[in-house]
Amino acid sequence: MKNLIRLEEVMIFLLSAYLFSFLNYGWWLFLLLLFLPDLGMLGYAINANYGAIVYNIVHHRGLQLIVYFIGVVLDIRIIMLIGVIMFAHSSLDRVFNYGLKYKDDFKHTHLS
Repeated sequence: MKNLIRLEEVMIFLLSAYLFSFLNYGWWLFLLLLFLPDLGMLGYAINANYGAIVYNIVHHRGLQLIVYFIGVVLDIRIIMLIGVIMFAHSSLDRVFNYGLKYKDDFKHTHLS
């Protein structure tokens, strides 16, 4: 089952790359920005509860899709870029078994 879920996440990552290809940015930017959403981990510097909240907001697929589609509706490519990067990042995280965080411990995720 885990391999099936990972395959699904790889496909979602590829969808993100496909959507990125329509934004007319260089692929170097995709690679550069891909790990930017991990800045959400900085919330853990305050405490585990705050860290989990911030991390989960940044890594929530629903929010990412809303951001992307706001960019589409308003035809603002930078907002589409933000949504696509967040979406791609979360999929890649889940390929490597990093999921949304519980408030008790950074290593306690919805995938563990």
